[in-house]
Amino acid sequence: MQEKIQEILSEIEQFQASTKEALENFRIKLLSKKGDISILFDNFKNVSPEQKREVGQKLNELKNRAQEKINAQKEKFEQAEDPGIAAIDLSLPGESITLGSRHPISLVRKQIIEIFSRIGFILAEGPEIEDDWHNFTALNFPENHPARDMQDTFFISDGLALRTHTSSVQIRMMESSKPPMRMLAPGRVYRNEAISARAHCFFHQVEGFYIDTNVSFADLKQTLLYFSKEMFGEETKIRLRPSYFPFTEPSAEMDISCNICGGKGCNVCKQTGWVEILGCGMIDPSVLDNCKIDSKKYRGFAFGMGVERITMLKYQLKDLRLFSENDVRFLNQFKSV
Repeated sequence: MQEKIQEILSEIEQFQASTKEALENFRIKLLSKKGDISILFDNFKNVSPEQKREVGQKLNELKNRAQEKINAQKEKFEQAEDPGIAAIDLSLPGESITLGSRHPISLVRKQIIEIFSRIGFILAEGPEIEDDWHNFTALNFPENHPARDMQDTFFISDGLALRTHTSSVQIRMMESSKPPMRMLAPGRVYRNEAISARAHCFFHQVEGFYIDTNVSFADLKQTLLYFSKEMFGEETKIRLRPSYFPFTEPSAEMDISCNICGGKGCNVCKQTGWVEILGCGMIDPSVLDNCKIDSKKYRGFAFGMGVERITMLKYQLKDLRLFSENDVRFLNQFKSV
């Protein structure tokens, strides 16, 4: 058998294929199920035990050498078919790598954080999987309370769900810190909603709150007016409309003068001249009590805004789905921002 191995090895070393068909025939002759090398492997069982190790090693080397020879010849044919491969000059500098761009959501989120950091708000974070206490009950959503119907929730198991708002971070900070507190909690939230141009099953919020003695609704209004002018321009106006949230009393929704039409009326503001951007209010005393904060001594305000809504207004976008489709053509528009 060793003589046959040496004979085939010599044949491999001398072989030069003139065509791809000749190379394929050579491969079949050696490596197919009925090829010369395959037959040697079949006959290996007849080798004496004392020779098996030596013969087996040579058989493996023979098979590897045959495969290397065939691959090398095959590569030559491929280069001949594509002259560009052989013509590559490896000494030339490489192609420049295209730089990516920041996502518009990240850009606006960063700007919101910078604006509030100038007036003393610090960042706070919390888990995206929340328990019932932090996501609902501590925020004045007792069991079977109709306010829970305002949220379409992704439940994971009994007592656990994907958070529906970043207000849960407010509860965690109030439980672990002492007033005065001035905090900002950006993050991703989840709601079981049909995906459309104006809604998605996940989006981003920024929750802010301030707790101290003698905090008033006027403080809230001035804080939000400052933010609006910094984000949308000095000419921006705001208005507060009465609303309802379980965890604030009184509650309000805030509109800004449309930055597209300047308040004159357009399709974006539905001809009203105003666009809603956030909800806010004075923290309900029962929420403070739930977090072991003396509601007779301390007061606070809170607000929450959708980052997608702010981004759509800032860059005049009309479809919420653009943010999560990873379309490079869309993202490239923000390279210089």
